[in-house]
Amino acid sequence: MVGKISSDLPPGFRFHPTDEELIMYYLRYQATSRPCPVSIIPEIDVYKFDPWELPDKAEFGENEWYFFTPRDRKYPNGVRPNRAAVSGYWKATGTDKAIYSANKYVGIKKALVFYKGKPPKGVKTD
Repeated sequence: MVGKISSDLPPGFRFHPTDEELIMYYLRYQATSRPCPVSIIPEIDVYKFDPWELPDKAEFGENEWYFFTPRDRKYPNGVRPNRAAVSGYWKATGTDKAIYSANKYVGIKKALVFYKGKPPKGVKTD
């Protein structure tokens, strides 16, 4: 997929940020409403789309895509995230990976797998 903003970037540009860069630069800018020099990560509600529709929503990327998405809660006063999507749901899998910057804990990386259908009878996808 050719990025929608590729004409603004130099030839050969690749977007492969580290987890630390994603949090300390891009997410921090997004959270504080500061503009990034290049708007390369779009803000969309990924739960309103099936996973195979997401590459078309990306601003840039071929095998990996990045999005800012609002965090929804399953219950208004609860802490459980609502990961229900159009034709299924996202489920956390594996061990959370701690992200550090200058030896300071700044966040976690969580792996999600998409299941078609409704829990608990959803079918795991690739």
